[in-house]
Amino acid sequence: MRAAINQKLIEMGERERLKELLRAKLVECGWKDQLKAQCKDVIREKGLEHVTVEDLVTEVTPKGRALVPDSVKKELLQRIRAFLAQHATL
Repeated sequence: MRAAINQKLIEMGERERLKELLRAKLVECGWKDQLKAQCKDVIREKGLEHVTVEDLVTEVTPKGRALVPDSVKKELLQRIRAFLAQHATL
């Protein structure tokens, strides 16, 4: 079911619109700046020579997910539900 929904979102171009909305909302609420600061903190702690991109991703991803405001999550969920209601023939 999840794959069918994802396919429909892609086919209709809704997935890209949702991604753009998410990017805009995250910048608007300061999430991007918070995550950038987290990355800088990790690099300062471990030293530039001792940090790989994989290390950064592993350490910052959980914090980044937790920092996404509930209002942004709710808005995306509402948009997905509205899309599914309009295209209920999945």
